[in-house]
Amino acid sequence: MGKTRTRRESPTYSRRVSGAFGRVLVVDDNKVIRQLIRVNLELEGFEVVTASDGAECLEIIHQVRPDVVTLDVVMPRLDGLSTAARLRDDPRTSRLPVAIISACTQYEVESGLASGVDAFLSKPFEPAELVRLVRRMAGQEEPPSVDGRHGGGFGRPARPRC
Repeated sequence: MGKTRTRRESPTYSRRVSGAFGRVLVVDDNKVIRQLIRVNLELEGFEVVTASDGAECLEIIHQVRPDVVTLDVVMPRLDGLSTAARLRDDPRTSRLPVAIISACTQYEVESGLASGVDAFLSKPFEPAELVRLVRRMAGQEEPPSVDGRHGGGFGRPARPRC
């Protein structure tokens, strides 16, 4: 009888980007959504690491040391709101900017605020809106537009929108 090889899915994806604007940990159980977020942020110069659920996020967070974390709400093993609460309870990650990117309900928004979530972005989202949110959370200025003025959205506090 021949040997069989079990194929293990790689738990995280990390792509080193020289001169990256910051590192983002993207947590979502949907592979397509993770890739969509990853590609949009990498195109804007961010280094992106992904995790498939909250438990994996908590396993890798201290190795990855992201500048921003994005979380889906509904995920297996550990959901986004519980993950956010655990990040806030850990002194090493208590001040880490956390955004929920999900098709969330009013209850989830309120629960997220109670858990210390900094911002919300509802699915489906515009890629430009995602980039603006992550830039703001990473403490970056928005690059000037073609006419030299800054675009909207920065300097304003994140408001829950789901």
